Amino acid sequence: MLKFSILTSIIHGMIHKSYIITGPTASGKSNFAHMLARRINGVIINCDSVQIYRGIESISASPLTGIDYNDPNQIEIDGIPYKLFSILPLSEQISVADYLEMARREYSAALATNRVPIFVGGTGYYINAIINGISSIPPVSPENRKRARDLVAQDINAARALLPTNITLDPQRTARALEVLFETNRHLVDWQNEPKCGAIEPTPYRILVNPPRDILLNRIAQRIPEMLNMGAIDEAKNIISAGFDETRAIGTAQLCQMLRAEINIDECTENWITKTNQYAKRQRTWFRTQYAADIEIPHVPTDDDINMILLNKKI
Repeated sequence: MLKFSILTSIIHGMIHKSYIITGPTASGKSNFAHMLARRINGVIINCDSVQIYRGIESISASPLTGIDYNDPNQIEIDGIPYKLFSILPLSEQISVADYLEMARREYSAALATNRVPIFVGGTGYYINAIINGISSIPPVSPENRKRARDLVAQDINAARALLPTNITLDPQRTARALEVLFETNRHLVDWQNEPKCGAIEPTPYRILVNPPRDILLNRIAQRIPEMLNMGAIDEAKNIISAGFDETRAIGTAQLCQMLRAEINIDECTENWITKTNQYAKRQRTWFRTQYAADIEIPHVPTDDDINMILLNKKI
């Protein structure tokens, strides 16, 4: 009993105020975050830009896949609160500033209830905002937001022609850059070069889950067929019927093509795996160059890794 009490005291002494757990897709970071939350009375706060939307839980490999809930703001799994998952309809879009405001609110709420905030996800620009903050861009009016999104939907090349020529943006980021230009008459990149604000302080303890490439590729190849059988096809049907953006998540375009009989299920699966592998490669590059991890777990994590982290030992 005495030995257990001493170990418990050591472990509680090593709990940080908050954590960020990130890594490439299919690395096991979500399960690891849940295991950590159970050990330290944590709250899971999403920092994945796709899992924030409802209606694509299977396609996005959300931890909420298959879970029934009435209020996305009151979701618990095994007694662990899950925040900022499935809170937005697919018809909406949010900026990094919107996300950071919500993340800070959930962070403060967790601390107020004596829980440890644990951010988990693989979206680099969300993670960067949590750690470094963002530029103080003025709020954008609904009129300018709609104007920007309408132009992107009508003619994305015309939209991009209004922006600096040395940047390449996806449709969502193009719309964001345009709405800032319309609102402030300044380019987004100019605002981004100004001093940043809003970072979580003190900086969360940064954990990188980074298994070897061959293990990651194998996990992706195994996971995607499982996702097809867990509701992904029905989610894609709903996207088509509602006329939502078919590029919102990796997998949606391939599933929608299959449902329109443009490709077969084998081609859908193969293309989905390829796109996911490419995304994982981009993530690993970002983590290597932009994310200064306090500790890296170079394998699919287990409960033993939590012991090492809480005892402040190297893995």
